[in-house]
Parts: sequence; C-alpha cells; structure tokens
Amino acid sequence: MSKKKKTSSSNTIALNKQARHNFFIEDRFEAGIALQGWEVKALRAGRIQIVDAHVFLKNNEAYISNLLITPLITASTHIHPESTRVRKLLLHRSEINKLIGAVERKGYTMVPTALYWKHGRVKAEIGLAKGKQQHDKRAAEKDRDWKRDKQRIMKGR
Repeated sequence: MSKKKKTSSSNTIALNKQARHNFFIEDRFEAGIALQGWEVKALRAGRIQIVDAHVFLKNNEAYISNLLITPLITASTHIHPESTRVRKLLLHRSEINKLIGAVERKGYTMVPTALYWKHGRVKAEIGLAKGKQQHDKRAAEKDRDWKRDKQRIMKGR
C-alpha cells in the first residue's frame, strides 16, 4: 500500500501569487525558517504577508527579508517583536551551493512562493526564477483569458 501525500489548504499559511506573475519559476526548494516563539503563534493566527519578501545569500547562507509577521496583541511583555526582521533559511549545503551557482553565474533570483506547515514546522518554498518582461506578462494574461473564454464557449454548448 502506498501512502498518499496530503495536500490540504489548511497546511498553507501564505501564497505569493505575484511571484508567478512577475517571474518564470524554474526550480523550487523547500527550506525551514528559524523563527521565534511569538512568530509561530502569529503564523498560526494567519498574521503574515509574503508579497514583498525576497531571499538573498550572504556568507554562504540563505536569508529571507521583508517577510511581515504582525505580532499578536498577547505577545509577551519581555520581548520587543520586530515584524520585518531578517530570518535565516535552513537548507542543506548542497542546496545552498546550487543556489549560489544559479544566482551568481546564471543570473537567477530567489523568490519565496509559499509558506506552509509540514509535520508541525514552518517551511518556505523558494523558487529559483528569472524575471518576466512586460510582453511576457501580457502574453500569459492573454493565454489565461483565452482558456477562460474557451471554457465558457464549451460549457454553453
């Protein structure tokens, strides 16, 4: 008997839909995130914004910045939560080496595409991407509109 992979929307914390619009995402990596306790509680409450976040490499390590986690009102009084601090991404050395090679030599960029729960831990999906030009965005939008119209026409018959 094979185990089926559970894919439910309750596991998803946040999606970056703008990433698919602005970039050609060619490869995906799964990374853990080093979080503080108040951040995990805020994530469980859904207080996150991933749209402006970006991933960068520094000293052979990956970091995510501009990931906005709004602290809960009930956050502890002895800490001072910083909502947009730089957080470390937890990746294997071989994955970091692949990312370094792609970013420095091939001109790729790294974009966070999703945050989700996996076995009680927060994981980030990092997309290795190339930027889209304006005409590419228009072509993708035209294709999407045509598919929608085609479905309407077929449904009307």
